[in-house]
Amino acid sequence: MPPRTALVNRSDVRESFAAPGHRHQPALTFRERNSLEDLGETMRVVCLAGGVGGAKLAEGLQRTLAPGELTVIVNTGDDLERHSLTICPDQDTVMYTLAGIAGPEGWGLAAETWHVIGGLTRLGEVTWFRLGDRDIATHLYRTERLRRGERPTEVAAALGRALGVPSRVLPMTDEAVRTRVRTDDGWLDFQDYFVRLEQAPEVREVRFEGAGGARITPEIAKAFQAAEAIVVAPSNPVVSIGPILAVGGMREEIAAARQRGVRAVGVSGIVGGKALRGPADRMMASMGEEATALGVARRYASAQLLDVFVIDRLDEALAGDVRALGLEVVVTDTVMTDAGARVRLARGVLAVVKAAGA
Repeated sequence: MPPRTALVNRSDVRESFAAPGHRHQPALTFRERNSLEDLGETMRVVCLAGGVGGAKLAEGLQRTLAPGELTVIVNTGDDLERHSLTICPDQDTVMYTLAGIAGPEGWGLAAETWHVIGGLTRLGEVTWFRLGDRDIATHLYRTERLRRGERPTEVAAALGRALGVPSRVLPMTDEAVRTRVRTDDGWLDFQDYFVRLEQAPEVREVRFEGAGGARITPEIAKAFQAAEAIVVAPSNPVVSIGPILAVGGMREEIAAARQRGVRAVGVSGIVGGKALRGPADRMMASMGEEATALGVARRYASAQLLDVFVIDRLDEALAGDVRALGLEVVVTDTVMTDAGARVRLARGVLAVVKAAGA
């Protein structure tokens, strides 16, 4: 009798995660399809991302690029253990989005059910971090393979293959890094702040425990060495991009790529002084930073991360101040309200890279 793994059809696995009738990718309208020429571009792109905003731009890039051209390096500082399961929220948000099975809020799975978490609640378990039934399958799969000794990068690759994701999704490191925030009541694990306390406390300081000893993986180093463009997604600059940059070797690989002429383009996740998703604006303000696109640009300029910064038309008045930081500025529509907007922003970002090489 053949091993059970030989009997698994990947399309069947992907279907088991999607609700009946749910499209794997949000559909583009006929007009949008006809307005987007030359999809399937050949350009090796490395994207740094975390959260819903990062996942949206990653999806736009995936739609625009030829299969296999996109590598997404995801934040793992948000990872946690609940109910004896290893949970990787940012990685799964990106993975589900690229597989076309993400829920309507941008996280979790579409048309999810909640029988297991409901049962745990009835049994008296603490269930403030809610896990959907099909989502639990991901965590069971991941946890079992990690216990066998597989690297997180290997497990992420296997999950991506099973869900039919044509892009590479790489954890920022194979070592444990955990984001913690200091509030007026002391230090908290990130998910305690973000989910249990619903981001209510003011954040005074952020640290990434374990980052000092963590290193990038060989897969990440190889991706940067082959990259033709680097994109910093409109993710939270403090707790999504911050942990990625804190991993040993990450900044060095970005710097080496830029030194050989690879353009690095970042997109602001703050528009009109407000974060499109999550608490980035409030976190920056409570930590004494300017909670604007300019504040994000200052963070990235001080890290010597970018060549170009993309801001929304609402923030056009800030363009001069951003240029004064030594960055080129592109002003465009950055709010990704639908699949077409994601592709248009992705194409605009790649156009900046191609223009430099023309």
